[in-house]
Amino acid sequence: MEFFRIKKDIPFMRHALVFNIISLITFLLAVFFLATKGLHLSIEFTGGTLIEVSYQQAADLEKIRKKLETDGFTDTQVINFGSSRDVLIRVPIKAGETNKVSENVKASLDALGDTPEIKRVEFVGPQVGKELAEDGALALLLVIIGIVIYLAFRFEWRFAVSAIIANLHDVIIILGFFAFFQWEFSLPVLAAVLAVLGYSVNESVVVFDRVRETFKKQRGLTTPEVINHAITSTISRTIITHGSTQMMVTSMLIFGGAALHYFALALTIGILFGIYSSVLVASPLVMWLGVSREQFVKKKAEKPEGATEDGACV
Repeated sequence: MEFFRIKKDIPFMRHALVFNIISLITFLLAVFFLATKGLHLSIEFTGGTLIEVSYQQAADLEKIRKKLETDGFTDTQVINFGSSRDVLIRVPIKAGETNKVSENVKASLDALGDTPEIKRVEFVGPQVGKELAEDGALALLLVIIGIVIYLAFRFEWRFAVSAIIANLHDVIIILGFFAFFQWEFSLPVLAAVLAVLGYSVNESVVVFDRVRETFKKQRGLTTPEVINHAITSTISRTIITHGSTQMMVTSMLIFGGAALHYFALALTIGILFGIYSSVLVASPLVMWLGVSREQFVKKKAEKPEGATEDGACV
């Protein structure tokens, strides 16, 4: 299915060096912010108290946030949970207050005059948070290893190396955005990062498949011309796929509320940079690593002089 077809190939590879310099600068900035600012981890990773309360009518979240902040509960999350009457409050861990957090929060809420009912209180200790962080890092590592193994079997090594560099580029840039703006990094955001890894490698595989196909079917084209043709011929598919996905993600970003905001934000950054890296990072890397037609077209074995089709000599 295609919305349009571009008849003349766009010379992407002519500007490959410029694109990769921009990409390298962005990557280094992301690493710098990660090293200097670090991630603003949620209480799933750092520890804290989760309190679920229920109101008789729709809760005023902004009013609750201001009251808790006034009463000394800093960096507290207040979001709707299920319905507009149910509220989930996340309070970061504080030394010496772990046993009375729920009571103090309840007192602050009662002071607003709404007298909500506490339905659930859960405490996440720092040890549990540390284990979640380690498990999340392990999950990310296993996904990367799985992608490397898949690409190694699916493509020639040059494609595998280029694709995994492009994918890691996307992940680091997402983390860099969260470090620079100090957006909260939670388990849903980690899930979004893992989703972006798979999503980005899919786009790289589509482009690389077309590169391999073009090498086999068309002769007389240089490697940059083959890559330009492969990217140009998949642009319509890229717009359809990524446009449809981004419409859904944008809906979550606008209407999903605080619970889905950073999840959708991470996906949005990942989709945009996933397109960029698949087309303008992975493809130039393949070209510079020396991919050529000879690697895909097998040479026919020369027959000895006087040999017949079945190999017998006359």
